[in-house]
Amino acid sequence: MSIAVGMIETRGFPALVEAADAMVKAARVTLVGYEKIGSGRVTVVIRGSVSEVKASLEAGLEAIKRVNGGELASSHIIARPHENLEYVLPIRYTEAVEQFRS
Repeated sequence: MSIAVGMIETRGFPALVEAADAMVKAARVTLVGYEKIGSGRVTVVIRGSVSEVKASLEAGLEAIKRVNGGELASSHIIARPHENLEYVLPIRYTEAVEQFRS
């Protein structure tokens, strides 16, 4: 199974929480973390199979529209990220999220 990384960046934390909730409910993915970027921007990162990450990301993008003032800044999927990314960027599975892996 190819493992992918999906990311959504919003302007505003409530929109990010709504998107993250919709993402983990919509598909078999694991929420591996989030990053505060600054200026109200926050990014959430999920991992899972390519098809599950795609479905999850679509649900998250729709969920942002339901939040009053929620605004999408960007989104992206990386299929089969290089293993070096996992050691440098906050996208890997950690012990804290291991229990939620499918």
